[in-house]
Amino acid sequence: MEKASGSKVIVLAATSDIGANLTERYLRAGAEVLGTFRNRTERVDELESAGAKMFSLDINSIDQVSSFAAHVKATNFSWNSLVSAPGLLNPIGPFFSLNFDDWQNSAITNSFAQLRVLHAIYGLRNNANLAQVIFFAGGGTNGPFDNYSAYCLGKLALIKMTELLDSECPDLQVSIIGTGWVNTKIHQQTLSAGELAGVNYEKTRQFIDHANVDGASLDDVGDCVDWCLAAPRIAVGGRNFSLAHDPWREPEFIKELSKNKNSYKLRRQT
Repeated sequence: MEKASGSKVIVLAATSDIGANLTERYLRAGAEVLGTFRNRTERVDELESAGAKMFSLDINSIDQVSSFAAHVKATNFSWNSLVSAPGLLNPIGPFFSLNFDDWQNSAITNSFAQLRVLHAIYGLRNNANLAQVIFFAGGGTNGPFDNYSAYCLGKLALIKMTELLDSECPDLQVSIIGTGWVNTKIHQQTLSAGELAGVNYEKTRQFIDHANVDGASLDDVGDCVDWCLAAPRIAVGGRNFSLAHDPWREPEFIKELSKNKNSYKLRRQT
């Protein structure tokens, strides 16, 4: 993270594999980090020992989100960056085979619940600098993602909201990153689903067996997030990036993005 010393970073789902890696990364860089977690585990204790301030938060609870915002205000945690790392694959299976309430709750977790947190703490950001927000996308952006409809639709809503926020809020720099295959514990949801996951069950099993060869590392994710946070708003604001497929490591990429306001956004092709 560029100029991390003195920065204040909020990491939602800081005990997820990606969230924990980013939390530790920013602490090492000298930032203050406020992380959230749903259940107190050994990982929470480890992050607190490393220097993170941890807060219990179920993002689906209106009351808990209000309490979190009150905590941010009371502690004067005027945040510079928000990294939102929650993700839920379940329920997995064909749409009409699923319990609709479970399906709806998953779609909310993957989108609107995260936006509720941002909405609640928007006024508590550091007004002296451009506040930055990072979301994470998922599968199905450019085609169907069978048996993962709640997850897919939730993430697609975040992609479009990223563009809407960029257009409406010149005081925010918002980007969303598709990490591709990363060996994290979220894949256990697919393995537990078995045949309900369809072809993705075997893909996931094979990926986990060869993750060191075929997937991105947690450090790759951190590098891509840092790239987004360091890049100018005109280049990355409102855009959806693929860690695995976009040339974000190339210096010329920033110039290309700055010239085309429609690239790397949801668009209908004719």
